[in-house]
Amino acid sequence: MTGNESESELPVPPYPPIEPTAFDLIVIGTGLPESVISAAASASGKSVLHLDPNPFYGSHFSSLSIADLTHFLNSHSTPSSVCPDPLYSDVEISNYAPRLLSQHPRNFNLDVSGPRVLFCADHAVDLMLKSGASHYLEFKSIDATFMLDADAKLCSVPDSRAAIFKDKSLGLMEKNQLMRFFKLVQGHLSLDESKENNLRISEEDLDSPFADFLTKMKLPSKIKSIVLYAIGMADYDQEVSEYVLKTRDGINQLALYNSSIGRFQNALGALIYPIYGQGELPQGFCRRAAVKGCLYVLRMPVISLLTDQNSGSYKGVRLASGQDIFSHKLVLDPSFTVPGSLASSHQQLQESFQAFSLSDNKGKVARGICITRSSLKPDLSNFLVIFPPRSLFPEQVTSIRVLQLGGNLAVCPLGM
Repeated sequence: MTGNESESELPVPPYPPIEPTAFDLIVIGTGLPESVISAAASASGKSVLHLDPNPFYGSHFSSLSIADLTHFLNSHSTPSSVCPDPLYSDVEISNYAPRLLSQHPRNFNLDVSGPRVLFCADHAVDLMLKSGASHYLEFKSIDATFMLDADAKLCSVPDSRAAIFKDKSLGLMEKNQLMRFFKLVQGHLSLDESKENNLRISEEDLDSPFADFLTKMKLPSKIKSIVLYAIGMADYDQEVSEYVLKTRDGINQLALYNSSIGRFQNALGALIYPIYGQGELPQGFCRRAAVKGCLYVLRMPVISLLTDQNSGSYKGVRLASGQDIFSHKLVLDPSFTVPGSLASSHQQLQESFQAFSLSDNKGKVARGICITRSSLKPDLSNFLVIFPPRSLFPEQVTSIRVLQLGGNLAVCPLGM
């Protein structure tokens, strides 16, 4: 690729030369993993240059307006794009979108790769607090979690002993069974093994399928579904799938759920979500990195890698502006490719990565974004609904999760 061709295909606004021209680390792409790496390297005193060819932060972790999301999906899914992305295949955009766009051009913040709620006690939350990225982020609590039961009714997922006692959808026997099960889990997780040692779960049970262990505990099917799919967050049918949740992992998930409840004073439930969408998460780490000296340049594609003529090892990058920048290390977002690379080893590396990605692929996620004029539950704005396997139709082998987010999270206009 010649310099003239790169200018016509990759238009770059006029930037002054980047100074200095040598860094400890160059990071390409502002996705969440790359932003965490930049923040960590900058905090440890390393010089970091963080580049992104996009005009926005976040890469696949961004939150965009309807117009920007439409452009992003079309450019990443059509065969005519320079590098069609298999992550975004079979994209359909409703004809209703242009009308919404004309009425609310900038009032939506829609997550590119799917909204993800966070447990209050998740390691990701610990990382935000420890790194200081939390200073640039604000969250709201998810008001409630519901699950579709065998009677096709949305039942509330109890998140505490008090909630179990108040739940009118559970009978007295079901409440007692659930309380005994939670007592067993708490006894197993207790650090003081000298007390209630009979509540410890055996290694044999810990290595068994979680669904089998719940059956052994004589829990009714409704309680099993709540524990497996609404608290354990199992993706696949645990009765027939090869992707089975082990009891050890299920117990750890229950512990995470339990420790998340009440961790923060202003978050009543176990789950939280960032205001303005998950695209705020990488930006929080980017802001932290910038405070520590990281240099950011958006709209700046990298057109090739530079290698040492003698050793063939990496030594830097060539920018679309024509400038060469050098660094000891490079981190490249896997969703990006570097065309016209000067390094044959880079091409081999990308081919190996693609082969690994394809071999490790366990399936696809079917995702839809629905914009409604009112809440599905009049008294709640933000809640999660779990449809367990086979709850909607007999052939349903995976869980379906619906997350409703209201205008108070600044992801859509108020009233939507």
